[in-house]
Amino acid sequence: MSGDHCLPQHHIQDDPTFPHPLVVCPKTKPCGYREAMSLGNKYVRLNVGGMLFFTPLQVLTRQNSLLKAMFSGKKEVFTDKEGWILIDRSGKHFNSILNYLREGTVTLPKGRQAVQELLAEAKYYRIQGLVELCQNTLQDNKEQPMCVIPVITSCKEEEQLIQSSSKPVVKLLYNRSNNKYSYTSNSDDNLLKNIELFDRLSLSFNSRVLFFKDVIGDEICCWSFYGQGRKLAEVCCTSIVYATEKKQTKVEFPEARIYEETLNTLLYETMPPPDNSLLEATRRSYNNCGSLSEEEEGPGGPEPRERVRRIHVKRYSTYDDRPLGH
Repeated sequence: MSGDHCLPQHHIQDDPTFPHPLVVCPKTKPCGYREAMSLGNKYVRLNVGGMLFFTPLQVLTRQNSLLKAMFSGKKEVFTDKEGWILIDRSGKHFNSILNYLREGTVTLPKGRQAVQELLAEAKYYRIQGLVELCQNTLQDNKEQPMCVIPVITSCKEEEQLIQSSSKPVVKLLYNRSNNKYSYTSNSDDNLLKNIELFDRLSLSFNSRVLFFKDVIGDEICCWSFYGQGRKLAEVCCTSIVYATEKKQTKVEFPEARIYEETLNTLLYETMPPPDNSLLEATRRSYNNCGSLSEEEEGPGGPEPRERVRRIHVKRYSTYDDRPLGH
């Protein structure tokens, strides 16, 4: 920019009582320390990236830094025609720089990005104490993930995870490589929809339900729901269909049923377990023409009698002696 163009008027950042200059022109000239201080021997006028600051000289020379070198005669400084000393850096965090030089400490800005910006300025001005403060803050306040999803690698690990959890558990088993037939046209999309639903549910209920993934099981896509250490229900989303005399694997996306079973697990958040009437109230019945089926208890005892259609749905009683995971 040529010297004939002037910057717009800015407010003084450090002293609100200081009168605003009419214009600040970028035409510069090198000068020594004594010439720069000719406007006054106690205060310094700074133009940092177009932002104006008015601060005591003793603040700038209090700590070993690039600023001390500039204002103790060891380094050449530049001024514009109005006498403002120019520093070619952003003025966004210069107030924090001055506050640290003045007090020896400073309240860091909010947000990781802002602290990283201040760290870059502290490194430029060679203020080691502020550099360490920013680095320690960034190290201590690493952004934590919203939700951590374990991925199990063995049946023993799964059993330990379920038994040790104080929360209900939802597991998604997905393993596309388990299929030995071709997929139907919508199967890949439905498999991705199941995974996306798992991610949404884990974000919504991570504080109340433990979600984990299984990539070693025998199924292609299957949901399992646990409460107080025992399996409550299972929704298997795959089936075999025939098309032109050959078998194909079909993956379905029973979204409503998965939501329902996830909400049912919330009944097992606290002890004692829910009573039978409450459990029965949460169960839905499906007519014979639906694509979903549910286990029903036979009249002879508590053991469930399984009916399988296109999507296999298994429900277990919490009060029998069935071992974990069966």
